[in-house]
This record gives sequence, C-alpha cells and structure tokens, in this order.
Amino acid sequence: MPDAVLRSGLVALAGRPNVGKSTLANALAGAHVAAVSARPQTTRRRVLAVARGDGWQAVLLDLPGFQRPADRLTERMQDTVDRTVADTDAALFVLNAAEEIGKGDRFIAERLKASGLPVVVVVNQVDRVERDRIAQAIMRATELVPDFRAIHPVSALTGEGLEALRAEFPALLPEGPMYFPEGVSTDQTQDEMAAEMIREAAIQRLRDEVPHALAVQVEEIDDARRGVRIEAYVLVETESQKGIVVGKGGRMIRDIGTQARHVLSEAFGQPVHLDLQVKVRPKWRRDDAMLDRLGL
Repeated sequence: MPDAVLRSGLVALAGRPNVGKSTLANALAGAHVAAVSARPQTTRRRVLAVARGDGWQAVLLDLPGFQRPADRLTERMQDTVDRTVADTDAALFVLNAAEEIGKGDRFIAERLKASGLPVVVVVNQVDRVERDRIAQAIMRATELVPDFRAIHPVSALTGEGLEALRAEFPALLPEGPMYFPEGVSTDQTQDEMAAEMIREAAIQRLRDEVPHALAVQVEEIDDARRGVRIEAYVLVETESQKGIVVGKGGRMIRDIGTQARHVLSEAFGQPVHLDLQVKVRPKWRRDDAMLDRLGL
C-alpha cells in the first residue's frame, strides 16, 4: 500500500487585538504557549504553536493584532504581522462574537483577501453571547469575507466547536513533512516562555496604564536542588509604574510571582523557584537596542 499522504503548513492567526487568538492557539495546541489576558495587545512577538491530528500538522503563528503603529515596539509588531502573513499557507481570521464588526476587522479582511491565502473564519467567544447573537455574528462574518473556505463558531475558552475546526485542517494544508516531533508544542526557548508567562501574570493583575509599558527580561534559568530557578526583571518606564508593580509592602510583585510560578511549573513540568525584581528603563519601547535584547 502507498504511504499515507501527510499534510502540514504554516497557518496565520489573524485578527484585531483581544479577539482571543492566543487562547485559541493554546487550545488547538493543547499547551499553554502564548500569553493570555483580557487586555488588548497581549501578544507582542510571533508565537508558534503546533496543532496536530491524524496525518496532519498545522504550525499556528499567533500574531500581534493588526494595529496602527504608535512607537518602535508597535512598528516592529506590525512588521511581524506583515512578514508572517506573506509566508503562510493559510489563515484563520478570528472575530469576536461579542463585538460588532469594526474598521479593524474590515482592514484585516482586505489584507487577507489581497494575500490570496485560503481563509477559515473563526467566530470566537460564543460562550459570551446568546444563540441569536451567534447567528448574527456568523452572518456579518460571511459578508466581511465572502470567499472564505469555512466558518466556525467556537469558544477557545470552553472548547466548544474546536473539534469541528480541527477537522478543517487536512483540507486546508498542502502536502508536506511533519515539522515538529510529537510532544513539541512550540519553538519558543525556555527564556522566551518564562518571560511570556511572567508578563501574562503581571498584566492580568495591573491597571490599564501599566501593562503596555511593561516587559520581562529573563536573566538566568538554572537547575535548582528541586526543579529550576528563574531570575527575571520586570521592566517599566517610570518610577510611578514601578511603585504600582511592586505594590504596597511588595504585595503586588509577590502575587505576580506566585501566579507566574504556578503557570511555569505546569509548563516546565517541575517546580519553579522565581526571583523577580522590578527595574525602570525609561522609554524602552522606543529603544531599538532594548527591543533587540527583549527579542521584540
């Protein structure tokens, strides 16, 4: 008998900030590889997540949300989006069922149509709306992307609709090799994963004005007597932001560390000992050398 045909390829997750792309990537990969929060612009770098099934493997590229650049950081984020979409085999266009179609959605739809990529529309967060709202969201999506391959209402948070979405991949992907072996869910290094999980814990707890000015720099990951020890800096741009991140009596940074340790221990599969310090780096988002150092 001839060998079974294997299908694989690169699939861009495109959508406005805060439509749930990272939650969807994690759900499809079956692993926590992308930082998640309710705040927009959580994803800053391209994060690779590997979804797989019987005879297929989709390398999902969780992208920063399409946006108008405001500084060197967001300029780089948008460059990442543009380059990645140009190199992929297909796209998942993620919309939020709980929100009206906006200018950002229409802008992305035009970019995807111009790319010529096969597009599957994913209407996410259906767990947040009534059934009639889901039907309305699907109808609006069909008008937005008339040449879509398929449309799937899902909840990346609860898992609703994900199996039907996964069944779409074999027809979406070209023939190709399996790029990653079993058990590998991302191409991120330990340093990158640790930085993302610490930043996730921080932005889930902080006020609106702080998360966009916050970054995490991992200095060292070493073996410990039991598990691993991670030393990292939480970077902010002003002394007032530092005060918020540290919190009264150091309570905020301790809470961030506790949450991050829990997530990191699950991701690393062993106990994690975390040493966090907060440092001020004025205007780091406009500093190319600092952005290079952070891998952004």
